[in-house]
Amino acid sequence: MISILQKYATMLLSSLGNTMLLTLLALVFAMIIGLIFALCNVSHSKALNAVGTVYVDAIRGVPLIVLAYFIYFGVPQAIKMLGVQGFRLSALKAGTIALSMNCGAYMAEIFRAGIQSIDKGQMEASRSLGLTYGQSMKEVILPQAIRVMIPSVINQFIITLKDTSILAVIGYPELTNMGKTISGNTFKSLETWAIVGIMYMIVIVTLSKVAKVIERKLKVEAR
Repeated sequence: MISILQKYATMLLSSLGNTMLLTLLALVFAMIIGLIFALCNVSHSKALNAVGTVYVDAIRGVPLIVLAYFIYFGVPQAIKMLGVQGFRLSALKAGTIALSMNCGAYMAEIFRAGIQSIDKGQMEASRSLGLTYGQSMKEVILPQAIRVMIPSVINQFIITLKDTSILAVIGYPELTNMGKTISGNTFKSLETWAIVGIMYMIVIVTLSKVAKVIERKLKVEAR
């Protein structure tokens, strides 16, 4: 194990950085996607409700690995069929799109639950004061809902971090992919995967502790 760390420590840390980069990018875009479709789901418009429901159900019904393959291999082929030559998606771009879409579907449910946890009377009160629906949502409902959603968002961040390992299948140089490379080069699978597992565990346990601390603080402030 020590010999692997001595030789590959830099590569492992670099791949961990790639994992964190992909996770952060995916989470940022997923929050935007999630908010859009959550607002569709809580809207009074049946058409918007249908759009939000279809997106959430469709994306959650497709395994992430299938979505990654579709975006990385299928989308360029579809664009080529339309007459556009030379279009390609890098593993980072395809991975970000796939993870963002997947995480966005779950974030939509987190946002929806957070918004619906706020008493309906607050929306009615803000509307009676002359605020539009959008202003009420922005100024009154969402600030309170965000406090409720923070622990769940951090938990989704952890899930997304672990899901990045699936994107080794499209060649993105994240931690699991690097583990496969090192294991193949050294023929030391036990030590290599133990190191990779420990690296994941350190990051995920740290994030879990942060989520619990934030959750406790929010509970104290809510009293």
